Amino acid sequence: MVCVLAVSDEVDEGLCADLGPVRAAEVVVACGDLPFEYLDYLMNGLDVPLVFVPGNHDPDLSGYHRSRAGLTLRAGMPARAPWPDGAVNADRRIVDVAGLRFAGLGGCRRYSRGPNQYSDRQQTRRARSLRRRASAKRRRGGRGIDVLLTHAPPREVGDGADPAHQGFTALHGLVAALQPAVLLHGHVLPCDTANPDRVLGRTAVRNVTGRHLIDISPGTSTAPPPTSSTSRTGVSRAR
Repeated sequence: MVCVLAVSDEVDEGLCADLGPVRAAEVVVACGDLPFEYLDYLMNGLDVPLVFVPGNHDPDLSGYHRSRAGLTLRAGMPARAPWPDGAVNADRRIVDVAGLRFAGLGGCRRYSRGPNQYSDRQQTRRARSLRRRASAKRRRGGRGIDVLLTHAPPREVGDGADPAHQGFTALHGLVAALQPAVLLHGHVLPCDTANPDRVLGRTAVRNVTGRHLIDISPGTSTAPPPTSSTSRTGVSRAR
């Protein structure tokens, strides 16, 4: 089991005062729309890795990549990434962190001219690219995806009714292809704290707005999804 602190959209003021309730976390995962200063505080305060995808209220993070020499580049020039030093941007990437294999697809439906917003067609293309990378990674590494990180939820699986908070249809096909044990997202307020988990195929779908502590077993991408209990303002665990 890997103990995951999952956060999104809302800063937990209690954690700013005391990290004690989440000291068991072995990795922080963030599903967007949180200040990078807050994520840096969590990562360094807990001394654990941080994996994230951007939300629609985050800055434009496109175009950054690492050179073979380890430099961060943008448009071919050395640049300082806006996210915390040492954090891993998983958007459209497959990354192995803290014993878990993550796939990431950030952003939400386009509703303004802001960054990290996509039409359904654009997100379908991005999902297709991520699917190809996951297939190649699995051929080399022999294991599937444990956790799919998104900002917006799948369409009609815990999304909102207004255009800005509707989910992506493309995530249905992506989940079917990757078969992750769990999909973590934010972007919308949880509407049912008594029964927060939804299911898409064999994948548990969880809204992690606020903060949630979850245990996830590595290598269970083709097994039944993990079960757990949670509250929006409390700690969720699956031990």
